Amino acid sequence: MKYRNMGRSGLKVSEIALGSWLTYGTAAEQKAADACIAKAFESGINFFDTANAYNRGEGEKAMGAALKGYDRSSYVLSTKVYFPMGDGPNDRGLSRKHIFEQCDASLKRLGVDYVDIYFCHRYDVHTPLEETLRALDDLVAQGKILYPAVSEWNGAQITEAASIAERLRLRPLISNQPIYNMFERYIEREVLPVSEQKGLGQVVFSPLAQGILTGKYKLGQPLPADSRAANNSVNSIINSYLNDHILQTVHELEELAQKLDMSLAQLAIAWVLRQPGISTALIGATKPEQIEENVKAVNVTLGAETLEQIETILKKVADFSPAR
Repeated sequence: MKYRNMGRSGLKVSEIALGSWLTYGTAAEQKAADACIAKAFESGINFFDTANAYNRGEGEKAMGAALKGYDRSSYVLSTKVYFPMGDGPNDRGLSRKHIFEQCDASLKRLGVDYVDIYFCHRYDVHTPLEETLRALDDLVAQGKILYPAVSEWNGAQITEAASIAERLRLRPLISNQPIYNMFERYIEREVLPVSEQKGLGQVVFSPLAQGILTGKYKLGQPLPADSRAANNSVNSIINSYLNDHILQTVHELEELAQKLDMSLAQLAIAWVLRQPGISTALIGATKPEQIEENVKAVNVTLGAETLEQIETILKKVADFSPAR
């Protein structure tokens, strides 16, 4: 395993991290979560990510239970706040009230005294940004979180937050967590350069595009019975990838990966990690073998010729935008 600094901070995280979206607390049993986290530690992964909104807290409970047997200082743990956790008007968003209440609830579900990184899961247009940033800073002062961060914020929002934090002398944001893979590259235009300027590292999720970039879905073939796409409870996003243009592109990428003597997943993750502004790539796994396979990507270096070949293949789907 290799490690990178989280943005401009001194915190070091493994280039591959393990997340729990659509897996732990939902489609995977606790036994599977335990096995995957054990394999992650064995592979050198030290960063584990979840969110309060993942199955209304069940993702945090599963992650906390699986991490219980490990020394707290040996791993970096993150969770998030923003999405509704109840039916009341204050049970959502980034108000001081919701942030404080949900942080305490998350710590209880995770069974820890603090989380290393606390992400604002989305930008809240209904709450003054200064209120949100002050609340996060106070949580740091209380020792409940070590670093504040955001998720899926655009360049302008990150710039404004950094400016407010500097003016008020608040602890700076350490990270942004956006989607990033071969098919969804919006962060390259603005988010990556702005984040580098402001000191934020990217924790990118869905580097395998919901599993499309594993090669398990084939053009003209039925969906694998045990796949995410075949599970109606979690396949609302992945279905938009399942068109002939995308699957043909995946086929060509897989052929390239085979010529390079690696799996398509390893190629896709190595491609994401080529960006210096990426601190870590979040993977999801329900089987330890998936982790064992994906972590090999950290030892892959893609040359200029290979990167040009990838760009040529991806040009045909450059305008693709999945339904969300």
